Amino acid sequence: MLYDVTLKIEYAYASAAEASRQIMRLMPLDLPGEQRLVAGTQDVNPKPQEWINRPDFFGNRSVEIAYTKAHRDIVFTMHSRVERFERTAVADTSPLLERLRDEVEQITSLDAATPYHFLGASPRVRLEKATTGYARSVVKEFSSTYAAVIAIGKALHDDMTYDAEATSVDTPMLEAFEGRRGVCQDFSHIMIACLRGLGIPAGYVSGFLRTTPPPGKPRLEGADAMHAWVRAWCGRSMGWIEYDPTNAILVGTNHIVVARGRDYFDVAPVKGMLRTSGDHTTEQYVDVVPLAAGGA
Repeated sequence: MLYDVTLKIEYAYASAAEASRQIMRLMPLDLPGEQRLVAGTQDVNPKPQEWINRPDFFGNRSVEIAYTKAHRDIVFTMHSRVERFERTAVADTSPLLERLRDEVEQITSLDAATPYHFLGASPRVRLEKATTGYARSVVKEFSSTYAAVIAIGKALHDDMTYDAEATSVDTPMLEAFEGRRGVCQDFSHIMIACLRGLGIPAGYVSGFLRTTPPPGKPRLEGADAMHAWVRAWCGRSMGWIEYDPTNAILVGTNHIVVARGRDYFDVAPVKGMLRTSGDHTTEQYVDVVPLAAGGA
């Protein structure tokens, strides 16, 4: 499936920033067998004094920019054409959950995709008794790893309410879990904490979601802004699978991947520092337009 994707993020500062440095992760990835970036451009207004393209540790497309002149606002834009490939049906070849640790220990690589990076606490996801206890209450005895991932994702979807007003980008994961309300970032962080609490390596994926609800049915959540979901390592045979707990579905051709990491800290679309005073406002606009499959 081909998509044209447009993203615009606007920052406006109460008082002019004397200088700033930002890292952008806005451009969709090239993922062999999963996704192809046909073409893409990104721009920043006003024009920064520095612009450095380089991949980050996890292989995401990142751009570092810097301003040495005063500025009161910044507008980030990204336009891309992306082809998302159909994936074969998932067959559960994962080990029993109690045997997953043995398979993790057989991994000798320390590259970006190794499960070791996704087992412990990370900047935005702590291992909490509450989330681990919740995960244990959901997973059946002698469950396969894959079945455990699906069960936790579905349980969170059933037990939590999507509420764009309940949390902010800085809300701690445990606070969102205790309130059982939040957005895709919260659903994903909570699911990651649950999985890691059971010893299942789990990471965070940022991207875009295209929705086409059937007549009379509500649209899926997350289509008007960047979306987020979870990837989990299900053993050496299955490898990584991706699940969207906000919508209780396996990730497919409607999901477009931008960045992968341990949690939101690793994949934030814009992250940086600036010298200023006062507050700021942020607006985000996303447009995902499906095109005819197969052509460019």
